[in-house]
Amino acid sequence: MPWIQIKVDTTEKKASKINNILSGFGASSVTYMDTVDNPVYEPLPGETKLWNKTTVIGLFEADADIAPITEFLNKTYGKKITVRVEQLEDKDWVREWMNNFHPIQCGSKLWICPSWCEVPDTNAVNVMLDPGLAFGTGTHPTTFMCLNWLDSLDLKDKEIVDFGCGSGILAVSALKLGAKSAIGIDIDPQAVESSAQNAERNGVKDRLSLYLPSEQPQEIKADVLVANILAGPLRELAPTLKDMVKPNGKFAISGIIQSQCEELVKIYSEWFELDEPVFKEEWVRISGIRK
Repeated sequence: MPWIQIKVDTTEKKASKINNILSGFGASSVTYMDTVDNPVYEPLPGETKLWNKTTVIGLFEADADIAPITEFLNKTYGKKITVRVEQLEDKDWVREWMNNFHPIQCGSKLWICPSWCEVPDTNAVNVMLDPGLAFGTGTHPTTFMCLNWLDSLDLKDKEIVDFGCGSGILAVSALKLGAKSAIGIDIDPQAVESSAQNAERNGVKDRLSLYLPSEQPQEIKADVLVANILAGPLRELAPTLKDMVKPNGKFAISGIIQSQCEELVKIYSEWFELDEPVFKEEWVRISGIRK
């Protein structure tokens, strides 16, 4: 079915009210988009951060009467906003979405493959994982760098901690790369559920233990720890994370932008012999060995 979308270029302060207006006129969905490519980093838990210049997009069925909506918006806000109306062609939107995801090679051995794609190399370590609500598909630079790091290690008989496990992609990949066992920890129950489902799909559920922070074991000592979260939690949780790594154990952290790298290096160098940071786009991975 074809659709009509109304795009309203506005500011962060007006975005919520415009959302309510479009919803009130019967929009099937309303979404936000960055108008000028100005990324927003590190929202607090439960916080929805918007951009200074935000585009609010309302999606309407093709036979909707759009004129009263645009007239109301222009009358209410005048030149303070820009309103555009666009016709969307009729497509299989599910198929269109699926076509955006392809198998990703994340090192010499490891591939991340959506379930609807043919496995490129049957002799490789193939992790079958579909995009979902929990963070982590391999497409984001931080996830890719962590996967690439795991692929470079000898994980045979190693015990792994994936802190902030999201979809479970790092823990599941480590297990399929030869790790003995893994622990995944996340503050989001939905992430814990997603990790369990992905572990079962990949045949490693019996070797993955999953916990919310309030439930995790008190004495965790891992051979390898990986934490792909954000700089704020990595800063605050540094003493906790270092205690989870055995002497001579290895760690990698990401979810860090370049401007945050120096501070995190300074913090973690107290307990780890650090490698040179690895950069991909504006993101950084920091890794090292526990002193």
